Amino acid sequence: MRSARVSESALRRKASFRASDALLVLTLLALPTWAQQSELRTVHGAVLDKAENPVTSAVVYLKNVRTLAVRTYISDKSGEYRFSGLDPNVDYELHAESGNMTSNTRTLSSFDSRKDIVISLKLDKEKKKT
Repeated sequence: MRSARVSESALRRKASFRASDALLVLTLLALPTWAQQSELRTVHGAVLDKAENPVTSAVVYLKNVRTLAVRTYISDKSGEYRFSGLDPNVDYELHAESGNMTSNTRTLSSFDSRKDIVISLKLDKEKKKT
C-alpha cells in the first residue's frame, strides 16, 4: 500500500511539472508577439505640388498589401501626414490625391528595417478618368 502512495505522489509531481512546462511554452510563444508590437513602424512626410509647395487637405492612402485594407489621412495645414502602428512584417503602398492630381505610388517594404520612415508625395500627374 505504501508503494501505491509513493507512485501516486510521483504522478502528482509529474502532473505539476507538465502544467509548469505548458505555462513556460505559452509564455515563450507570446514573446514574439510582444516583441513585434514594440517594433511597430511609422511613415510620415509631406504632400507637395509640382512647384514643391505643401498641399493642404490632400488625401493620403495607405494600403496593406497583405489584407488590402486601406487607411486614409488628410494632410494638415503644412501638407504633413502620418501613419503609425504599422506592422514591420507587411508591405504597404502609399499615394496621395488632391483634386484631379495624384502622386506616384510608393512602396513601404517589409525588408526596410527603419522604424521611422519619411516619404514625400508629389502630386505631379493627372488622375486617370474612368
